[in-house]
Amino acid sequence: MTDALEAAGAVAELWRYPVKSMLGQQTAEVQVTEVGLAGDRRLALIDLDSGKIASAKAPRLWRDLLRCAATRDGAGVRIVLPDGETLLSTDPDVDERLSKFIGRSVHLADVPPEGATLDRSRPDEVLRAGLDAEVGADLVQVGSGSPAGTFVDFAPLHLISTSTLDRIAELSPRGTVEARRYRPNVVIRTRGRGFVENAWTGRELRIGESLRLKVIASTPRCAVPTLEHGDSPRDVMALRTLAEHNQIPAMPGFDPAPCAGVYAQVVAPGRISPGDRVLVDL
Repeated sequence: MTDALEAAGAVAELWRYPVKSMLGQQTAEVQVTEVGLAGDRRLALIDLDSGKIASAKAPRLWRDLLRCAATRDGAGVRIVLPDGETLLSTDPDVDERLSKFIGRSVHLADVPPEGATLDRSRPDEVLRAGLDAEVGADLVQVGSGSPAGTFVDFAPLHLISTSTLDRIAELSPRGTVEARRYRPNVVIRTRGRGFVENAWTGRELRIGESLRLKVIASTPRCAVPTLEHGDSPRDVMALRTLAEHNQIPAMPGFDPAPCAGVYAQVVAPGRISPGDRVLVDL
């Protein structure tokens, strides 16, 4: 990182998602390593029929995962189903119980299979045809911008600014939007107006005493932000607003797509907590 720095804001919220595509948990002080926040996306369901990772990016099959809450519980993960039934990732019958809930044969895995992939339903087709329609999907290699060993979509960290969230809310008929729809790891409280993190791609951020990140891409959005998240209702404008007002290339050479937030890789690890300053290189 250069010596020329400017203040981008401060950490407002920290989130981790112990099981991919399930609801996450806010956390306080947390260690960030080259693979991301401690405990983030370390587990995922594997569809035993297809061998693919279960992801709400394909909402026809997997949107009910966003009705499940997953939290760290000692050495394992506690999963609470919508009816209140509680499972532990270490339970011997956890696969059987999750398969019954989902209606498909699944395995709760802590190691991604070699060449792990998931289906990403094309979001414009989902909006046109509805959640239960069979639509086109793109095959995505899991964690292609991250070290091996976790189930992140692309890079180890996803960041979003309060300026972006405020702008989406301002443009939406609801007048509000929940940060968790976009599944960030770090929500950064910023002073600017609009989609300020668009300008961070290719730059380095410093958070707290020692964490350094390289922002590698804007985050193209799928259908996930439009879905029910626990008690938060479906909101198609969480995606349509971006399609109308922030359709940009995620990185040079890519086609424009609705984007919100940025992906980052870890240059130097560190512990961070809400309130830590965020600096960006010039």
